[in-house]
Amino acid sequence: MSTANRVIKNTGYLYAKMGVTMFISLYTTRLILNSLGATDFGIFNIVGGAIAMLGFLNAAMAGATQRFMSYTEGEGNKEKQKSIFNVSVVLHLLISLLVGVVLLIAGYFFFNGILNIPTDRVFAAQVVYGSLIVSTMFTVMTVPYDAVLNAHENMLYYSIVGIIESVLKLIVAFIVVYTLSDKLIVYGILMACIPLITMSIMRVYCHKHYEECIIQLRKYWHKGLMKEMSSFAGWNLLGSTSTILSGYGLGLVLNHFYGTIANAAQGIANQVSGQLGTFGSSIKKALNPVITKSAGAKDNTLMLRAAITGSKITFFIVTIFFIPVLVDADYILKLWLKTPPQYSNSFCILLLITNILQNLTLFIPQAIASVGKIKKYSLWSSIINFLPVLLTIIGFILGMSPEFLYISMIIGTIIKIICDLYFGQILCKINAFSYTKSVIFSMLFCVSLGILVGEIIKQTMQPSFIRFIIIAIVSMLSYLYFFYIISFNKEEKNMTYAMFLKLKQKIYAKR
Repeated sequence: MSTANRVIKNTGYLYAKMGVTMFISLYTTRLILNSLGATDFGIFNIVGGAIAMLGFLNAAMAGATQRFMSYTEGEGNKEKQKSIFNVSVVLHLLISLLVGVVLLIAGYFFFNGILNIPTDRVFAAQVVYGSLIVSTMFTVMTVPYDAVLNAHENMLYYSIVGIIESVLKLIVAFIVVYTLSDKLIVYGILMACIPLITMSIMRVYCHKHYEECIIQLRKYWHKGLMKEMSSFAGWNLLGSTSTILSGYGLGLVLNHFYGTIANAAQGIANQVSGQLGTFGSSIKKALNPVITKSAGAKDNTLMLRAAITGSKITFFIVTIFFIPVLVDADYILKLWLKTPPQYSNSFCILLLITNILQNLTLFIPQAIASVGKIKKYSLWSSIINFLPVLLTIIGFILGMSPEFLYISMIIGTIIKIICDLYFGQILCKINAFSYTKSVIFSMLFCVSLGILVGEIIKQTMQPSFIRFIIIAIVSMLSYLYFFYIISFNKEEKNMTYAMFLKLKQKIYAKR
């Protein structure tokens, strides 16, 4: 199967999963918000919100192991993959123990002066946090299995596990609605159990279907490989952890200055952003192994083409769904939640703008990781990741509104883009000037045109579901036209047209 066909097929599996999980997740959030109330929902978002970030941490650490597995597969060395798997199992066992100790120590400070939680809800928050620690440690230990599935590009099974996870969350939501016990405690404990179930399913499958998933430390232990992977994973973990700590730190700062109601609004914004972001993450998950295998096969041309074209396609697919939400966010939130928490509207808009900027250089970090020289890049990325926290603290002390949190994130994202382009040019030979001109500026221009079309329609009609549908259809079609004409080069237009014809042939063949 060709690379393009494989990416299309895997993306299709991930989109099918996304279609199911998005509907379930949005309905689950509505149930939980109504059941817990704004205060308890805000408490879970700030205390147990790290559970949601486990998915990011898991994917980031899996990326380190996947890099070695995919790179080795590109080389065609099957025996080395077994050594990589065994070393990875030991490495992530040690990381899980370290993470557990750090979270225990951090918990003491969280509940003794940092968190702004009503006194009568402290015990419930502590139970949620304790559940988080156990869940985190087991999640880290299953990272090697996640990496194996990604390295083999088995997105069908990955999608099935994702759907199972969403169904379990829906079941938890119904349990919380009808339970007579403390709803926050029940929700926190059950949510922490879900990663254990899904990751156990993943582990059983990998041991049964992939020959490299065999634990024989005496035979496959490789000291030099352990050193190399530890170094790479350490720097990769530094960058990933700084992103997570920065995000969690922003939540703590918001909680300290504005309380749990603001955290509830933050949770809603994160939910909207997370669900819409899955449109892009699906392609990213399907394309990342291609970039890494190309690096392993020493095909730098294919690696750069996949990274640049992947950035364009992913940006388009993500932002085309952002546009109607950006234009009519207030109506959508009221339709979804009836009475959304204060700040929800402004938080959603600003976070989506931040995500638009983050997607401009989406695949450059993966190209850098594929090359393997990530020490300086990870160090600078980590420093930049903490910048929004510092800016937010200063801004809130000076009396800025809660929205300033997202302004600081936008500033940090712009600086991160510059960092990506600088190291992408040095390590991967990406032309930073050409990328900025032909990719970044052209894509931002197309997004602005799409939003402008939506705003014109919004100003001419009264708020209603019909207005939102018209805004969505017209702005998305306009954006599609602008992006195809302005952002795609001749080769990308030809590739897109060929993919369209192929899809059309398959549809007619089934008839």
